[in-house]
Amino acid sequence: MQRSGVEGSREVVNRLIRVERLRSRTSSDALQLLRRFGMTALNIRRSALSLGCFASILEQKMLLVRLLILIVLLPVASLRAESPSEQAVLAAIKSPQTTVVHLWAPWCSNCQAELKTGGWTKMINENPQVKFCFVSVWNDGQDGHAMLNKFGIADQPNVTILADPRPRRGENKIKQFASLPLSWIPTTWIYKGGDLRYALNYGEIRFPVLQQFLTDSQSEWSHKGEPSIE
Repeated sequence: MQRSGVEGSREVVNRLIRVERLRSRTSSDALQLLRRFGMTALNIRRSALSLGCFASILEQKMLLVRLLILIVLLPVASLRAESPSEQAVLAAIKSPQTTVVHLWAPWCSNCQAELKTGGWTKMINENPQVKFCFVSVWNDGQDGHAMLNKFGIADQPNVTILADPRPRRGENKIKQFASLPLSWIPTTWIYKGGDLRYALNYGEIRFPVLQQFLTDSQSEWSHKGEPSIE
């Protein structure tokens, strides 16, 4: 029994030694973190700081770092503020009806080719329930109204003509519009109820295909009651 008691005492002592080593290592790690954050306590045990309050101080430091990052990022985000034309498009596509957003420019030969076929004029006239937004981009703020007027598009009641104010070239040339990437024109997007149904990126459109997409955008794609293939 005496021998067992001695062994038990030794085990207690060994545990205390391990705890002390762990505490010392934790203190050393804490001191290193203190120095990393610019604190000058030479010995955390002798300072007014304790490991308990160190965690609180560390948390405050991290909150300060996050705040500084936010302050830096806010101006960057403001540089990509939505233009009035983007805001108008984002409001239009929330409509429950189908909305076609067409990004183009009068100087673009592919855009001109689409107009020359008469396809856009036909689509607009045959789909009065669909809203069409013609947005001139990379055109220094010019909306191309005169060219659209030549093809009987400008004065249609279901057509809205918009222009992005940013330039055709340079650092301020946009690379996205209404939160979608933009790298080529013409580009055509089809929305319904705020959802993007089809995105024709990028190039001249085949108008029979566009008409099919407009028809499909009205479909509920419901197959209730149909037999399962299983």
